[in-house]
Amino acid sequence: MRADRLVSLVLLLRQRGRLTAPALARELEVSTRTVLRDIEALSAAGVPVYAERGRRGGFALLPGFRTELTGLSHDEAVALLAAGSGRGERAFGLGSALASAMRKVVDAMPEGQRDVAQRFLVEPETDLLSRRMITEEVPGSAMAEVRRAVLAGHRLRIHYAATGQAPQWRTVDPIGLVTVRDRGYLLATRSGADRTYRLSRVLAAEELPEPAERPNRVDLDRMWRERRARFLADDHITVLVRVKPERRDDLLGTALAVRAEEPDADGWLRLEVTYQDSWHAEWALWQLGMAAEALAPQSLRDSLRDRAAAVAARYGT
Repeated sequence: MRADRLVSLVLLLRQRGRLTAPALARELEVSTRTVLRDIEALSAAGVPVYAERGRRGGFALLPGFRTELTGLSHDEAVALLAAGSGRGERAFGLGSALASAMRKVVDAMPEGQRDVAQRFLVEPETDLLSRRMITEEVPGSAMAEVRRAVLAGHRLRIHYAATGQAPQWRTVDPIGLVTVRDRGYLLATRSGADRTYRLSRVLAAEELPEPAERPNRVDLDRMWRERRARFLADDHITVLVRVKPERRDDLLGTALAVRAEEPDADGWLRLEVTYQDSWHAEWALWQLGMAAEALAPQSLRDSLRDRAAAVAARYGT
């Protein structure tokens, strides 16, 4: 939307001062020519933007010009900025929209407090051990079609790549969108049956004109819990495991779900987690080495013992 882009351009100049056309183009994700046309439109509308020539030149606003964004308390603005420092918006393809909203929130804050966004960092790309966090990428054009269909209540065609299958087109009735640990899901029905689709596996999508067959009101939280319970009831394996607290996140990163968690007597943690199958559980716990111990089922303990014995035999010679 051009109107949104013009507002974002003004806010960028207010918050950062003088900026070149290429720098504005990068921020707004448009061409330099589009930025120049927008600058002309702002000048024609009476916004006091001017150009400075030379090596350090660029575009700037006359001092004292400001826009107003009302309706937010200071704490509300800080909460939005802190939330925007995370990565969850990527799951729904809303990164650029969030950046635009953040600029408006920053502009609404009093002078001297506009660096508040710099004081919060939520979920950086790597942890303290320099391990990169896994974030699924969602095709932008497909995600836009999915969002529109969900919000408009229209049926949706998706080109979906299910695990171990060739991509196929499917027509679904979308219900809502859910994000869990940077993974986005589409909750829908297909021919009346419940379906849950991983957004990163949607290769293309098309919003259809006919209305979706779905209830007018929905409790997504309850629906997600019910679908999660059915998913866990399938042919998965539940494992009782002890793990050192500092490796807890590593354990959770490989598990499908956590059913229970409590501290153990010696400072370790005792968890009941679910894996896809026995091979998945063996692989995941092997990665943790001496920082974890499988307590049940016995078949998993036997598999880990046999693997450890084979490795010891190889290196013992």
